[in-house]
Amino acid sequence: MTDTTPERRALADRLVQAGVLKTPAWRAAVEAVPRELFLNPGVFLQEKGRWRPVSAADSDPAEWAHIAYTLDTLTTQLDGHLTADEVKEPVAGLPTSSSTTPVLVLGMIESLDVEDGHQVLEIGTGTGYSSALMCHRLGEDNVTTVEVDPEVAARADAALEAAGFSTWTVTGDGLLGHPRRAPYDRVIATCAVRRIPHTWVRQTKPGGVILATVGSWANGAGLAKVTVNAEGAAEGGMIGHASFMQARSQAAVPVGGDLSARTAYADSEREVGVSPLVLEEQMPAFLAQLSAPGTQFIRAARSDGTRLLYLFDPQRESFAEFIADGDGWTVRQGGPVALWDDIERAVTAWQGEGSPDITAVKLHITARTHTYWIGDNPALRWEHHLS
Repeated sequence: MTDTTPERRALADRLVQAGVLKTPAWRAAVEAVPRELFLNPGVFLQEKGRWRPVSAADSDPAEWAHIAYTLDTLTTQLDGHLTADEVKEPVAGLPTSSSTTPVLVLGMIESLDVEDGHQVLEIGTGTGYSSALMCHRLGEDNVTTVEVDPEVAARADAALEAAGFSTWTVTGDGLLGHPRRAPYDRVIATCAVRRIPHTWVRQTKPGGVILATVGSWANGAGLAKVTVNAEGAAEGGMIGHASFMQARSQAAVPVGGDLSARTAYADSEREVGVSPLVLEEQMPAFLAQLSAPGTQFIRAARSDGTRLLYLFDPQRESFAEFIADGDGWTVRQGGPVALWDDIERAVTAWQGEGSPDITAVKLHITARTHTYWIGDNPALRWEHHLS
């Protein structure tokens, strides 16, 4: 096996330069844990809209080391089953598991503020690399990691063993946590969730911290950090943006079929007050998900090239269709919920407050509600009741 000590040290240097690696203990973990062990049986690199399989066995050692220590996210599974050892040529597919960019991994781990002796629950083992970093820092008996995909979990467990860590690797639905080893001092999720499950709150000690990516839009998710109190609630806020694959059980089913048929009958039509193109920006996209939970944002075009944008809420059977109209846009809305009215109201209020960044968003969690707010503006307050 090629000695990657120089690559690990160089990775640590780059993470320090990126401003995410801040403490000696985590630097020691980065320098000690070989990331390449967690990339078997290979990765998929995107090229010209397809995925090219690459593995250590079929690559020059120097090339493989370069890939393993890139700052890029590396896709390790497509379509919920396909791995790089099963194909030889580039393929199409949807990424369903990956080794997340070390910039995000270390940034989140540093934000956990762990201390010696802390018990940590990780939701979404993935390749196991972040689990290994935490095992190095805290000890293997203090880390419990849950992965929903049995094959992914098995590969991660083997990689952790190869790296010298016999930690608690659990196969199951991470949204349920792992009550057997509770309570935990820290909970960290490496998948995105629509909302932080109260099961995690119940399994966290008072004073403990939960760190998770909230949101289902890749360009509009927020990294939430909340502290659990003695009453079984949690409070905190967003500390930045983050992008992770959605938890499997919460992944949205893409809206398919004839979109024109789905939007044929509108209840209203008007000019927009705010361009729907703002939804391609991170903060407005996050506000949209707070204002209209469960809504999907879809881009399309007519045969003549006319650009179309849609919002669909399948559960509430509502839609908004945006049609370019000269220099502006027209919105057609249908269904019991006027999706764009709610989103436009929130975006307008946010702009009126000076367009604060996502760290202005606060969050309070109870067993029955999730409440988000920005300042004292009632138009920037959202209460989501749990059914």
